[in-house]
Amino acid sequence: MGRFHRHADGTLAEHDHRDVGDHTGYLETGTERVAVLENILSENDRTAQRNRADFSRAGITTVNLMSSPGAGKTTLLKRTITSLGERLRLGILEGDIATSLDADELDGLGAAVSLVNTSAGFGGECHLDATMVRSGLGRLPLDQLDVLIIENVGNLVCPAEFDVGQQARAMVYAITEGEEKPLKYPVMFRACDVVVVNKLDLLPHLDFDLDRFLTNLRAVNPTARVIQLSARTGEGMAEWCDCLLDMRARRIDMDAGFPQPLPQPLPQPLPQSPPDHRHH
Repeated sequence: MGRFHRHADGTLAEHDHRDVGDHTGYLETGTERVAVLENILSENDRTAQRNRADFSRAGITTVNLMSSPGAGKTTLLKRTITSLGERLRLGILEGDIATSLDADELDGLGAAVSLVNTSAGFGGECHLDATMVRSGLGRLPLDQLDVLIIENVGNLVCPAEFDVGQQARAMVYAITEGEEKPLKYPVMFRACDVVVVNKLDLLPHLDFDLDRFLTNLRAVNPTARVIQLSARTGEGMAEWCDCLLDMRARRIDMDAGFPQPLPQPLPQPLPQSPPDHRHH
């Protein structure tokens, strides 16, 4: 999948490449490869529509949460469950290549949790697709949930290319990843409705230019809602929780016949100097 991306109209296009190696082996199979990829994605989209229909019947707000490995998705979800557990009935579909480590961390906090390991029958893929998600839905009480968050496999490329039936896409980006990531991984950043900028408690200790990152993000996705927080300390979590509550309200309005798009974010002023959250 790495040499192709999907346009907004659903068509596939091959990435332009600098001379970084010999790709001549694809010359005779290029057309066939595109056809195979189109068939795979078409089948995925049909399953995603089935998932979306099931979510709609159950009245569930579904968020596809993506990130690179270690960006802080699971820590964010732990904070989310404890912060919103009394206001929303939450479900988590946990995606990992192997192990139940992240699912175990979330279990017992008050949310329904279903684990999907892609190594268990799905070839160890580095993403969740609609079929994988569907395989885990039967272990969740959909009729008893308000919000389902799908924690995708940690990867900055493939998860963005597969519709899983979600209402919205969000990603967690950690400031330890560098300012250039939106430019190097535009498909992921472009696909997201919400970008959560995490690990702000480390800002005083890093040579990281937050303004530069936000400029790069806006060059790729000028309409994404940006939420700056630290899942470890809890700073900024209120805005993320409000975002989920807003999504839930839009789901209710859609079910009532009043569809509403995701709101366009207002420019967010940056603090003159970051707060000092030094570790002791």
